[in-house]
Amino acid sequence: MAQATIDWQKASGHQILAAAGKKILRPGGRRATEQLFEWANFQPGETVLELASSFGYSAIDLAKRYNVRVVGIEKNPDSVARAQANVAAAGLSEQITIIEGDIFHLDRVALPEDSSQRFDYVLAEAILTMQSPAGKTKILQRVRDRLKPSGKFLSHELFARAQEAEIHRALAEAIRVNAQPLSEVNWITTFEATGLQIQHYQTGAMGLLQPQQMLQDEGILTTAQIVWNILTQPKLRSRVMAMRRTFQQHQDDLGHIILCAQRI
Repeated sequence: MAQATIDWQKASGHQILAAAGKKILRPGGRRATEQLFEWANFQPGETVLELASSFGYSAIDLAKRYNVRVVGIEKNPDSVARAQANVAAAGLSEQITIIEGDIFHLDRVALPEDSSQRFDYVLAEAILTMQSPAGKTKILQRVRDRLKPSGKFLSHELFARAQEAEIHRALAEAIRVNAQPLSEVNWITTFEATGLQIQHYQTGAMGLLQPQQMLQDEGILTTAQIVWNILTQPKLRSRVMAMRRTFQQHQDDLGHIILCAQRI
């Protein structure tokens, strides 16, 4: 998003961090995502449906590393266009398809060659946390419907060890979206109630704005550019520091969770 178009007071947390130059917007960072991929055990030729594929970076990484076929769903038409351009530049247009669509209506997602296609995997990172309880259930039901029998859902989200209501309030104020992380037990219960049986899960710290995780996720040069952008742009700095204070205030109870669940 061009910074000139940002409403600095109302923009969501991920828009603010993207404006700062951050590319990895997952609460547990690359390390947590890598653990998900290890659990998945992708095989060449398998199919992955990625929810909210943004600019296509994850899809490109998956296709290159594992030789899987990826379909990305993204609601924002500008992001779809940018993702398609990135895919083409990577020479992966035959392996990756980016479609404009709504994650609440995965039943309406149609591929040119097979509108009823089911997938070996569905991947969603930092998606379910932003939904209401009813929204979480609806998306999970749609995910299950688009998985092949015994297909796997790979999820990377925020979780609250305690004080769920207080954390919901604090996050809504800091990141300007209705973030509703659940406890470990409530995430598992929500998944299994929709026919997705947990095979593996793991919890850890919320490291999105921690220096060590930023260096691991973004590298030295990009991290330096992010820090420079924050230091030299007062409106950006104000929002980023407010988010960081919220994360630090609730660091004992706010973390990330990754889950690998199988359709049953």
